[in-house]
Parts: sequence; C-alpha cells; structure tokens
Amino acid sequence: MIDRESVGKWLAGYETAWRAPGADGLAALFTGDAVYSQSPYEQPVTGLDAIKRMWEEEREDPDEVFTMTTDIVAVDEPVAVVRAEVHYGDPPDQEYRDLWIIRFAGDGRATWFEEWPYWPGHSYMADDDPA
Repeated sequence: MIDRESVGKWLAGYETAWRAPGADGLAALFTGDAVYSQSPYEQPVTGLDAIKRMWEEEREDPDEVFTMTTDIVAVDEPVAVVRAEVHYGDPPDQEYRDLWIIRFAGDGRATWFEEWPYWPGHSYMADDDPA
C-alpha cells in the first residue's frame, strides 16, 4: 500500500541514492521499465538502465554538496505529489524548487517519475518572444 510513510521512505532512498557512488541503488527505487521525465515537455527516459545513465550524467559526483527538503503534498494510491527544494553548494550557489509526480508499483518502486522544476530568476510564464 502506498501511503505517506512509504512515500517518505522512498524519498529518503532517493536522496541516499543521489549521495552514493554509482547508480545501483536505483534498482530499489525504480522498476525495470520505469519512465523518468525531467520536465513535462522533455522526452522521458525509459527503462532502469537508461535512468541510471541519465542519473550519472546529471550529477556532478556523489560528493556534491547539497541540501534537499521534501514535503509530501498528496498521496492518492498509487500516485504521490511531492514538493522538493534543493540547494547546491556551501554556501548555496544554485537552488531550485520542484514538484514531483510519482506513480508507484505494488512493490513500492516508481513506475513513473515526472519533474516540474523551477529556478529563481527564470520566468514561469510563456514568453511571446522566444529569442
């Protein structure tokens, strides 16, 4: 059963995996055929092996300094919505806020992970002039 407690454990596992060397910890978080979308308009990454490659390409290294806080906004089994805030560096030199939509399989691993990231200073509205 997917509830706030199980989502909280999954989030702790996500942060632990991000801080660990390699990407082997992702198998405990994502199903083999999981879909990971870094933005609602980006082409999603499909399959655990592809997610592992993307994960390794996206992070500096497992020693990267960051703080992450999460707030579980809603759980409606099998879907959870989470608000995440991440600050990189000490002192922080980069930050963002993110909404995550996560669909879980019966075993508690994610089958779908979709991010809606926002960075300070970037417009949240469509611009008439894309240049």
